[in-house]
Amino acid sequence: MLTLLLIVLAVVGLLVVMRREAGALPALAVLGILGLVGLALDAEVIGVILLIGAAGVAAAGLPALRRTWLTPRLFAMFKKVAPKVSATERTALEAGTVSWDGQLFSGKPQWNTLLEYSDAGLTEEEQAFLDNQCAEAAGMCNAWEIARERADLPQELWDLLKREGFFGMIIPKEYGGLGFSAKAQSMVLQKLSANETLMVTVGVPNSLGPGELLLKYGTQEQKDHYLPRLADGREIPCFGLTGPRAGSDATSLPDTGIVCKQEVDGQEVLGVRLNFDKRWITLAPIATVVGLAFRLFDPENLLGADEDRGITLALIPRDTAGMEIGRRHHPIGSPFMNGPIKGKDVFVPLDTIIGGQDMIGQGWRMLVECLSIGRCITLPSGATGTARYALGWSGGFTRVRRQFNVPVAEMEGVQEPLARIASLAYIAQATVYQTANLIDHGEKPAVPSAILKSQLTEFQRVLLSDAMDVHGGKAVTLGPRNYLGIGYSANPVAITVEGANIMTRNLMIFGQGAIRCHPYVLEELAAKDNNDAKAFDKAFFSHTGLIFGNAARAFTLGLGLGKASVPFDAPAAVYAKDVSRLSAGFGLCADAAMASLGSALKKREMLSARLGDVLSNLYLTSMVLKQWQAGSKVEGEEALLHYSCRFLLHRAEQAFVEIFDNLPNRALGKVLNAIVMPTGRRWDKPHDDFARDIAHRVSTHSALRSKLLENTWDTDDGQVRNPLARYNALLVDYDRAETIYRTVNKAYAKGELPQTALHPEARMEAGLEKGLVSEEDAAFMRTFEAEVLEMLTVDDFAYEEFASDKSSLIDHNAKASSSEPEQA
Repeated sequence: MLTLLLIVLAVVGLLVVMRREAGALPALAVLGILGLVGLALDAEVIGVILLIGAAGVAAAGLPALRRTWLTPRLFAMFKKVAPKVSATERTALEAGTVSWDGQLFSGKPQWNTLLEYSDAGLTEEEQAFLDNQCAEAAGMCNAWEIARERADLPQELWDLLKREGFFGMIIPKEYGGLGFSAKAQSMVLQKLSANETLMVTVGVPNSLGPGELLLKYGTQEQKDHYLPRLADGREIPCFGLTGPRAGSDATSLPDTGIVCKQEVDGQEVLGVRLNFDKRWITLAPIATVVGLAFRLFDPENLLGADEDRGITLALIPRDTAGMEIGRRHHPIGSPFMNGPIKGKDVFVPLDTIIGGQDMIGQGWRMLVECLSIGRCITLPSGATGTARYALGWSGGFTRVRRQFNVPVAEMEGVQEPLARIASLAYIAQATVYQTANLIDHGEKPAVPSAILKSQLTEFQRVLLSDAMDVHGGKAVTLGPRNYLGIGYSANPVAITVEGANIMTRNLMIFGQGAIRCHPYVLEELAAKDNNDAKAFDKAFFSHTGLIFGNAARAFTLGLGLGKASVPFDAPAAVYAKDVSRLSAGFGLCADAAMASLGSALKKREMLSARLGDVLSNLYLTSMVLKQWQAGSKVEGEEALLHYSCRFLLHRAEQAFVEIFDNLPNRALGKVLNAIVMPTGRRWDKPHDDFARDIAHRVSTHSALRSKLLENTWDTDDGQVRNPLARYNALLVDYDRAETIYRTVNKAYAKGELPQTALHPEARMEAGLEKGLVSEEDAAFMRTFEAEVLEMLTVDDFAYEEFASDKSSLIDHNAKASSSEPEQA
């Protein structure tokens, strides 16, 4: 009995020490004292075992002892197995900052650090721009005309975008720009997502491109010349990075620049002769100035001793001799301006290099540092805006579309995708807003940018499919009345550009985060590079303490012991506590994967992707909780919080299970499973009750629907009719209409109305004749039903409309020629 008691006390004591990462001395004290107690009370065997354990802890844990024998051996082994970090990888790793993503990697997230990022909201100027200029721009977009007839935005819209500074949101006011916050940029792009071509056209110049590069790295002369012209639209920029052989692997640029001298206007000028072939360049067909990435070589050593000067960026006017520009690609589903750029022996002076000669060879660093912000804003904001419009359209359509005498929104088969659309929109809105808020506080979130880009555009793929499903024939029939189909077909663009989602998920999120966000890995690699054994000892054994700490935290929290302290009230607290639990499990699994696979982990992309999935879902849940804590709540929002958090945590646990099942070391997988999930999985998929409640609220005139659609284009005063505004107006009147529907349908079922009254309009008139419906209600329903029918109607066209070559048309109904025999 005494032996068992000592074992239990030793385990409990060590778990407490490990969970607090208290170090070797407390662990030594626990084992030593209990060992001596065992000897004193005649439990010699367990006493000796505990004292041997204490000796082992002292030898391996006390710095003065371990540095004499253990550290040199570990350091030598580490130098052999540690992954080699290339110069380009190191540049990417050093780009941006680490904030909440680092907290999640630590396994012990400090929630107050996240909540301390205050949010002042939008300024009056930003909100006014959102309410007025953005609404005006959205109201000028006829999606069918843009996609099928113009293949372009209308001229008056281009004029508005330039005049009102849409292309200069990131440019400071001293250069004529709007100087908007990251949150404001995101909200603008969300509102403009009513039309995907409009969103892309505005988003790209404010994302990765010449404007941001000039702001951060340009010479003062370059800034003074270009920034005012970019801000007011006199210059339209594009940026040439990708090409036929350089897509996701943008560092493998085959495009070259050779330092040389050439006579220009009678004078010898030092410059660069460029040869390049770029593809998929947004705004290229109409750009007036081209940002260009290329590999610079100096074979004559005109700039110094090195021949290969590295990736360099330049800014080249459109009319530069030798550059071919103006042709177009045809992006699937959306005709935004996109095309190739070619150049053969294009000579430009050295002052076209962004940042001048000092920035030669710094192009890759410049790109990844800019991308960490731009990738957090443009495509995630577009996906979020699309989600909100899809929600508004879908909720409205399913309420006014009736089958079997009830709105289809009351059918559970429709309620399930409606709730999913609402949840994904809610998660996306919280995540992009709160991450933009981090940017406004000075963060440059590199790893979160990969999370947002891949996760939110994947959300967009799912919810657009759901929206198509609930719309049925309304959405699959293209025409001016179809507000959904064109955007649905354009969705693969967002999945592919700015780092394909496959690459981002499999290589970047965990691959970059494992080194960039880990508290100690970067220090260990630096110690290896500097051959600094003392620095390695400090980092490695701090890392070891973290591993033991995460194991103890994950296991005890999994058993419900010593719950994590979180600064949230119910109902959010339970989810924050579980994020903390799973964060500890994630930190443990990340270290286990790196230790067991070493440099081979780079090639285990499916395993890396699942680790990234855990991190992504924990990050998204955290942003939802931050938004809940910081924002005002409306009736019904709590159900959406529960649905969203359970959805995300279910996905996180599923990723854990797949990690355990696929680790090459099967024993390690089983051990990790027992530590991280000692009682099994906690989170099922969201309950049907939540789905029913959410679906009802987003398909009716409710406070929750209004909040989710806030700051979308919801007015009907533009040049084109606004389907969202029309659905909103129908939902305001829906309760009155539903009462009348029930009255006449009940009377029809009882045989009180003519059996020929099959249409709602006929039943209303029959009900009026029978005195079941008042004249006032009948007049109301005539107007209401006319609008409903208009929203349900799809377009049809003349037979020859779709044939570009009218001469190729076949008249399938032509009469048989007289030479053909008559049929009997």
